[in-house]
Amino acid sequence: MNVAIIGCGYVGYTVAKYWQQNLNLILSATTTTPERVPALQAVAQKVVVTQGNDTEGLKSILDNQDVVLLSVGAKSANAYEETYLHTAKTLVSVLPQFPRVSQLIYTGSYSVYGDRNGVWVDEETPLAPPNVNAHILRKTEEILLSATSENLRVCILRLGGIYGPDRELVKIFGRVAGTTRPGNGEDITNWVHLDDIVGAIEFARHQRLQGIYNLVDDAHLTSRELLDTVFTKHNLPNVIWDTNNQINRPYNTWVSNQKLKDAGYQFIHPQIIF
Repeated sequence: MNVAIIGCGYVGYTVAKYWQQNLNLILSATTTTPERVPALQAVAQKVVVTQGNDTEGLKSILDNQDVVLLSVGAKSANAYEETYLHTAKTLVSVLPQFPRVSQLIYTGSYSVYGDRNGVWVDEETPLAPPNVNAHILRKTEEILLSATSENLRVCILRLGGIYGPDRELVKIFGRVAGTTRPGNGEDITNWVHLDDIVGAIEFARHQRLQGIYNLVDDAHLTSRELLDTVFTKHNLPNVIWDTNNQINRPYNTWVSNQKLKDAGYQFIHPQIIF
């Protein structure tokens, strides 16, 4: 099977390595960074340096592909439209020229749900993007889903916060140890380990999943629980919460992963690894 990975960063590269080592798929990959080409050539038979809005660049990677994984990541908060929306528009515009592509898998974000005061949401919950970038992510989903046809299945995975090797929680939060943060720390967090992102992407490919699936683990810790556990484990001072200075966290929601479980996926790390 021929598989193209558009965006070979933290997630895409790890998926490529897994597919190359375990399933012997024929891989093609894109990157926007020429310096990454040598590393990608170790896991992919073809590497193309291209931007997401480069029509010819995307065409060159789609030829003879069966499955496409879109796993781009914005390098800054100001790059969301270019990274996500422009790539999705360009991809959808050229896909009809490549009828062999039978599945498109996209790694999105649970941030499209917005702030629900910590209550449950699932894939049927109406979206409430809390800011411009979350609106861009919602529009990206809409554009990709519009490509669905009898010949093309589109699967969107709404990821929680990503952690894993070289992106451990202590690395993510270590700089705030001992600092004072606004609020009471009771907002709900949603995380997913890199192993489960790879596992769920492969599950989606193998099962030919169609539609939207939340990809978060079972933990759903509050910010206070999460940070206290991280800092205690690593002998760092805990955060001091300033309850007199309230702040509304834009993604305070309890995301259900039941739909993905019902489809048959078993989490490798259902609880957070500290």
